[in-house]
Amino acid sequence: MTAILGISAFYHDSAAALLVDGQIVAAAQEERFTRKKHDAGFPARAIEFCLGQAGLRPGQLDYVCFYDKPLLKFERLLETYLAHAPIGFNSFFRAMPLWLKKKLHLSREIRRGLASEYKRRIVFAEHHESHAASAFFPSPFSESAVLTIDGVGEWATASFGVGRGNQLNLTHELRFPHSLGLLYSAFTYFAGFKVNSGEYKLMGLAPYGEPRYAKLILERLIDLKEDGSFRMDMSYFNYCQGLTMTSKKFEELFDGPQRLPESKLTQREMDIAASIQQVTEDIVLRMARHVHARTGMKHLCLAGGVALNCVANGRVLSEGPFEDIWVQPAAGDAGGALGAALFTWHQLLGKPREPGPKDSQRGSLLGPSFSDDAIAAFLDGIGARYTRLVDDDALCEHVAALLAKEKVVGWMQGPMEFGPRALGSRSILGDPRSESMQSVMNLKIKFRESFRPFAPAVLAGQASEYFELSPAHESPYMLVTAPVRVEKRKEQARELTAVGLEKLKVQRSVIPAVTHVDFSARIQTVDAARHGRYHRLLEAFFELTGCPVLINTSFNVRGEPIACTPEDAYRCFMSTNMDVLVLERIVLIKEEQQGRRQHEIDHYLAQFELD
Repeated sequence: MTAILGISAFYHDSAAALLVDGQIVAAAQEERFTRKKHDAGFPARAIEFCLGQAGLRPGQLDYVCFYDKPLLKFERLLETYLAHAPIGFNSFFRAMPLWLKKKLHLSREIRRGLASEYKRRIVFAEHHESHAASAFFPSPFSESAVLTIDGVGEWATASFGVGRGNQLNLTHELRFPHSLGLLYSAFTYFAGFKVNSGEYKLMGLAPYGEPRYAKLILERLIDLKEDGSFRMDMSYFNYCQGLTMTSKKFEELFDGPQRLPESKLTQREMDIAASIQQVTEDIVLRMARHVHARTGMKHLCLAGGVALNCVANGRVLSEGPFEDIWVQPAAGDAGGALGAALFTWHQLLGKPREPGPKDSQRGSLLGPSFSDDAIAAFLDGIGARYTRLVDDDALCEHVAALLAKEKVVGWMQGPMEFGPRALGSRSILGDPRSESMQSVMNLKIKFRESFRPFAPAVLAGQASEYFELSPAHESPYMLVTAPVRVEKRKEQARELTAVGLEKLKVQRSVIPAVTHVDFSARIQTVDAARHGRYHRLLEAFFELTGCPVLINTSFNVRGEPIACTPEDAYRCFMSTNMDVLVLERIVLIKEEQQGRRQHEIDHYLAQFELD
C-alpha cells in the first residue's frame, strides 16, 4: 500500500487530499472544519479527517507533497519589491513576518503539523503543475490539452501543455505580473467586492450591465494578442507594490473611485462587471483556440481559479474547437492539494493511469459523512423534533411534496463536497417554477444580494430538454453555463426593456428562479451513479410536478463556509427562514421546533437594490 498526502496551505483555501494506491480516498478544505471562510492556515483538521478515512497515522504515509515551491514564490516576491522600491515598503513589511516565520520553513511546519511522526521526503510541486495534475489525472480522457489560469503561482499566471496517459508536459506559460486572474480580481476590488471571494458576485452581476468599458480595457489596460497572451499596463494597478489592487489612474479611467464595500450598487458597477466579463471570455476563448491549434488535441482539461468562471467555460464548450472539456471541481488553490498528490503518484512515481468513461473524482463527494444514528443522537441531545423515514423512496416522495409547496429545504446527505460548489450533498433546495423563489432564498435564507443567480440541478436525461446542452455533454460539477432553451422561455421575456436590477422583475422562463437575466443557467446534471439519493429526489419531484429541475445553492449563509456537520446544518436551519431540514433520512420541520423565530432581513441588504 502506498499512501500520499497532498497539502495546500498559507495562501488561500488550505486543503488536504489523500491517495491510497492512486485512488482518491478523501479531500477537504480546512474552512469547513474551522468555520473560517477561506481559511489559509495549516490544514490540521482536514489532514486529520483524510488520515482518519484510511485509518492511518502520519508516520504511515509514504509521501507528503505540497502544491507549490515556496522558495520560487519568495524569489518572485523579492524581485517584485526590489523593482518597485522604495514604493512597496509597506506591503513588503506586512508580508515578511509570515514568510520568515512559516512560509520559508514549510518542511518544518508540515512535519510539526504531522505531529513530528512523518520522517520521509516532502515533495514540492510547482503551482501550475499541481493545477494541471488536478485537471488531467482525474479526467476521463486518455490524452488531452491542459490549460491552467489563475492569479499567480510562483511566476506563472497561466500555462498550457499536454497530458498523455500518466504524464504531463507543460510547455508554455504567461508570467507575473500579467495575469487574467489578477485582472479580474482588480475589477472585483474596484466594484466593492472582496478579492478571492467576490469574483462570483462580479460574474453574477455582469448580465445586469452593458459592456461599455470593454473597448477601453482593451485599448488602455491590456495589449491582447491573438493567442490569448497579453501584457498589462501596470500603471493602472497597484498589486505589485501596494496594499490595493488598483491605482488612482484606474479610478480616473473608470469614472471615479472604487465602490465602497456594502454601499449601493450603481449602473457603473454593472457595466464594469459586464465589460471585464466580456474581456475575460474573449481571452479564455483565444487561449483555448491557440492551445487547440498548438496541441491538436480533441479534449481540454482546465484548472486554476479562472476555471471557476463557468460562463467562460460554457463558451469554450459551445464555441471552442474542443469536442469536450473537463474542469477540476476544486479548480482553485484547494484543488492544488489533490493535484500535488496525483502528480507525485503518476508523474514522479510513474504509476499507470487507466481513465474510465467517467472521471475518477467520485462526484467530488470526498468529505465527511454522518450516519442516521449519529445524527439522531445529536438531535435528541438538543431536544429537536424530527421524523425518521424508513427508506429512500418514502423520504424523497415526502421531501418532493414539500418542495412542490414552495418550502425551502436544507439537504445534507453523504460525504461533503470538495470544492466551492454544493453538489447535492450540502445544498439548499427549492422549486425553480416559483416566481418569487430567487429573491426569497437570496434575502431570507442566504442573507445576500438579490441579484445573485441560483443554479439548476437537472436530471441528466432531461437536461437537453430545458437547456442548450448536448446530450453528449454533462455538467455534474456545476462548472458550465448554458442558455435556457427558447421553447422554455416566456413570450413576454423575448423583448426586454428593463435595465439594471429592474431586470430581476421580468419572468423569463418556466423555471424563473434559475434563469439568469441573460437567459443563462449554471447547470448541474444529476445522475444515479454519482448522486444516489439526490438523484432519487429529483426523480420524485419530476414524477410529482413534471419538472425535472430543482434550485440548488450551497448550504450556508453569506460569509460562512458550507456546512460540514449536522451541528452546522442545524445552526444554519435555525438561524434562517428555511422551512425544512433533511439530514440523511431524518426530516425536521421548522414550525415544530422550539425556539423558532422569523428572521428579518438585515437592514444592509436593502442597499443592494435600485430604486
